Amino acid sequence: MTDDELLDAARAVRGKAHCPYSGFHVGAAILDENGEVHVGCNVENAAYSNVSCAEAGAISAMVAAGGTRIVTIAVAGGDEHKTRACTPCGGCRQRIHEFSNKQTRIIVKDDDEDWHTYSIDDLLPASFHL
Repeated sequence: MTDDELLDAARAVRGKAHCPYSGFHVGAAILDENGEVHVGCNVENAAYSNVSCAEAGAISAMVAAGGTRIVTIAVAGGDEHKTRACTPCGGCRQRIHEFSNKQTRIIVKDDDEDWHTYSIDDLLPASFHL
């Protein structure tokens, strides 16, 4: 699967996000170590602390399907019409870290089609490990 195809999957699932409070739609697509793709979208709730992030949903789908490692994760965020280069929030960075290694790539692209590629160490330096 190409990076563009993975990002297209993230953009497609972004359209299913439930975000009546923020209006900020996020989709995530994970390519796991088995070559399988898992997607998730954000789901908001009136109790803001109960929001489910797209990345968390995609990770849950990956684990439920038997995946254990993120090879690449694409994240697409923005309003209904425009994509913005949207990196994962702090909590999702820690979630991604749990299932990543030094080769894991986090990719985002904005509507101008400019690529941004990160490692988990780029986004979460000096991370917490058990």
